Amino acid sequence: MKTRRPLPVAVLLLAALALLGREALGRRPDPAGTPVPPAATAAMVSAASAFLSALTPEQRTRAVFALDDAERLNWHFIPRERRGLPLKEMDERQRTLARALLQTGLSQRGYQKANTIIDLELVLRELGGNPVQRDPELYYFSVFGEPSASDPWAFRVEGHHLSLNYTLGDDAAVATSPAFFGANPARVLSGPRQGVRALAGEEDLARQLATSLDQAQRALAIVAAEAPRDIVTSNQLDVDPLEPAGIPVDRLTAEQSRLLVQLIDEYLGRMTDDVASRRRERLRATDFDRVTFAWAGPLEVGAPHYYRVQGPSFLIEYDNTQNDANHIHSVWRDFEGDFGRDLLREHYREAPHPH
Repeated sequence: MKTRRPLPVAVLLLAALALLGREALGRRPDPAGTPVPPAATAAMVSAASAFLSALTPEQRTRAVFALDDAERLNWHFIPRERRGLPLKEMDERQRTLARALLQTGLSQRGYQKANTIIDLELVLRELGGNPVQRDPELYYFSVFGEPSASDPWAFRVEGHHLSLNYTLGDDAAVATSPAFFGANPARVLSGPRQGVRALAGEEDLARQLATSLDQAQRALAIVAAEAPRDIVTSNQLDVDPLEPAGIPVDRLTAEQSRLLVQLIDEYLGRMTDDVASRRRERLRATDFDRVTFAWAGPLEVGAPHYYRVQGPSFLIEYDNTQNDANHIHSVWRDFEGDFGRDLLREHYREAPHPH
């Protein structure tokens, strides 16, 4: 069999840029918060303000925290007791406003994924789960600081298998990680929702890429014969690049490079279009030629498997091993920008000091 020679990085980048669209900006975006059009952050400010205005004083004490409150970093994706205001304790108008806030941070596709994940709680209940715990209304909304167009603030939407963290800063910058989406079951096997897959693209694109690799490429990409039981980073507050990294993009063919970009875009495309487009620009300008792809476990459909994609600034992790490999955890992390740390550091560096 004829061995495929890896294409030069420059050729791969041209293919990736063609897929991602417009040419990269001349200015490299800040590696922490993603600069977006002011209208995008204004929509978040407006939606958060409307939501908070609709709450009773007692509800506000549940929903609002100081920006530096330790609760902002207390994130997780398991079913557990949480602080914040759950949908269960809102009236219909308040729920509408809460969901409107969530919509400002997600694309239409991302919002659909989030709603499907929430609805899977009903499937788990039907499968015999605890009805108190398996509740699609136990998704909590929290605001940190005061929604503002000029000062930093943040909001979080979190429950089982969903943790979305947004930090807004100066100059219409927004940080969107950690961003966790999970699905149990990954594919609904029976009942009225049979066949539903909340995270189909995340699974199928990665397997398509992994199975396209030749023997030499697999020797680099497949980092373990058995998949880990969960994403390696779990709910850690700080993450570093993981090793072994896997196969670098310059060892992929043009078609494989295109699949890798599609996979990354499946994650980017969850976020609001303005945030996603700016992150794509950054990927083109700074990251893509150093991205790696790693796989663990068998390649067959239905077998426990894991993969990660990482570049100099970000990490994507995905694991599907639990419940007979029908239970997905997936997350986007930013090595420097999780919880808007760099964004806030820059704000306080530039803020005038009191005399």
